[in-house]
This record gives sequence, C-alpha cells and structure tokens, in this order.
Amino acid sequence: MLVSLYQKFLEKYLNKAQLITLKMLVWLLQNQKQVKIERLAATLPLPIQQNSRRRHIQRFLRLNALSVVLLWFPIIEALINQNFKLVACLD
Repeated sequence: MLVSLYQKFLEKYLNKAQLITLKMLVWLLQNQKQVKIERLAATLPLPIQQNSRRRHIQRFLRLNALSVVLLWFPIIEALINQNFKLVACLD
C-alpha cells in the first residue's frame, strides 16, 4: 500500500499505532469518493463510536510528526536523490 521509501521514513517518525492509522486512512482515501472527515470516520475500521473516530482522525492529522518540514521534505529529498542517481546511471 505504501511505497517502501515512504515506509522507511514513516517508521522513523510515527509509532506503530500512528502508522496503522495512516495506512487505514490512505486505504480509505483510495476507496472513497468524498474526502470529508465525517465520511472517513464512518468507514474507518476501528471498534469505537463514530464521533470518537472523527476526533481520532482530527488529532492524527494535527500531529507534528506529519508536518511538511519534519516528514515530507526528507521524503521529497530522498525521491529527488533517487531519481537523479537513476538518471546519472542512464547517461
């Protein structure tokens, strides 16, 4: 579901429960036509009430570990480095 490069960075910044939540959200986003927290909470497979799932999603999305600077810049940098190495090998 998640590319191995992403998986490596995500495991470094998220604990196991957060990583599972992220995987479930990615799966839901791929399957749902509407991207609303209420809709995601209704279909999130957690054994808690829908309002609790909604709050869980909101708290998860506000995590500092998911910030652009901490998580996504290193992933983008790794992708760029990987692609430039690939291009350099082809020349």
